Amino acid sequence: MTTTGLKIAAVIAAGFFLAACASQDEQAKESTQDMNQAVRDFIELRELKERHSLKSGTNDSWRQLNESFIIYSGRRETYLVEFSRRCYELNDNTHITPDRRTDANTISARFDTIRGCRIARIYGLTEAEVAELENIGEAPGSRN
Repeated sequence: MTTTGLKIAAVIAAGFFLAACASQDEQAKESTQDMNQAVRDFIELRELKERHSLKSGTNDSWRQLNESFIIYSGRRETYLVEFSRRCYELNDNTHITPDRRTDANTISARFDTIRGCRIARIYGLTEAEVAELENIGEAPGSRN
């Protein structure tokens, strides 16, 4: 095979590789959009009440639903937190952006951040709603 033939083969192989990567990105993007829509449908269906803030403590924790939503567990209550944008910092443990708080014991929507991502909305949750949210996007019986 000539050098020109090798170059053409390399360009074709690179094209297939880029097409495969783009297809995977499209599928991941669609999956994230589907999850976001499912959570928004859940909020509307359950008529969750939006809160302006939540009480925070030193032993609070959170679980990620996706890059746009987390379940925040406080000492007494649990909340659904929606970010203003997709929060990639939730998965990035190499660059941790400090949280910004207007008050040490309160996290406010539209003003404060978690891992550097601005909080858009906060909703109060019951235990049943938490369990339902954690199962959104899974096929029935997939957690056996």
